[in-house]
Amino acid sequence: MSLKPAPVAHQVGSPVASTLGAGLGLKADYFDDALAARAPGLWWEVHPENYMVDGGPRLRWLQAIRAEHPVSFHSVSLSLGSPGLPDAQHLVRLAALVKRFEPTLISEHLAWSVLGGQYQPDLLPVPRNAESLASLVRNIDCVQTALGRSIAIENPSHYLRTPTLHDWDEVEFLAELHRRTGCTLLLDVNNVFVSANNLGVDAKAQLDRFPAEAVSEIHLAGHTPDPRLGEGLLIDSHDAPVSPTVWSLYERLIARVGPKPTLIERDGNLPEFKDLWGERETTQACLRAGEPLGAVREGCVDSPALESIA
Repeated sequence: MSLKPAPVAHQVGSPVASTLGAGLGLKADYFDDALAARAPGLWWEVHPENYMVDGGPRLRWLQAIRAEHPVSFHSVSLSLGSPGLPDAQHLVRLAALVKRFEPTLISEHLAWSVLGGQYQPDLLPVPRNAESLASLVRNIDCVQTALGRSIAIENPSHYLRTPTLHDWDEVEFLAELHRRTGCTLLLDVNNVFVSANNLGVDAKAQLDRFPAEAVSEIHLAGHTPDPRLGEGLLIDSHDAPVSPTVWSLYERLIARVGPKPTLIERDGNLPEFKDLWGERETTQACLRAGEPLGAVREGCVDSPALESIA
């Protein structure tokens, strides 16, 4: 395999990125609570595509939040896995938004959504082969150059065994992207668990293989069983509390890689803010530096905050 020259260095996040603790996704339902909330390490994640407008209430809303809190941009439409380059005008708008709001973190998915000029409203799987690797390296370099920032790439959820599509193991593929481009990894623990369940592999063993030095951010979310197949096929639905098993995997990861900015994702069946805040507080307890592992486990699995939303 030919080696690509060392990637051009990009700024990795903002100076306050290292102070981030547990964050939440910013939803219209929680705007007043989000604006008023105060806690060490608190931050809010948004999809930048929802704010690529010239004006109006949506931008004013984000501006108000940004005046009080750090924010993160979690993109869903760069289509890094497509064979073509990211859309140039989209990159211009994204770069302008990054300049205006100075997000502490920027991330995207290991996925594609555009092919032959047609857009699919989904995050579709990428074959892990040499051709895809070359396209991803080129596209990530393109985005990082346009933004002047390093981005993080999220590991996907898997629902089908497709061994003939892949020449690379997933963790090795992501590690190679990190090595060739200087991008970091957004490690979604729920995605690891869902994929391991669906593909019949060991979630702990898979999680333990992600390179600690590459992980810049972590996501936690809930999942649901498929209505027909049940526990045999888990769906990364983001519409339920984080499961006890995922909390346990998260504890295991933090013990190995140390505290990393961690987001609680909730996109459906939104609970009352106080209940979501309870998950955020549980996460923050896991991240406290120097806390004994036993206390961290108690905070992750047995805390009143978690019981209130179980």
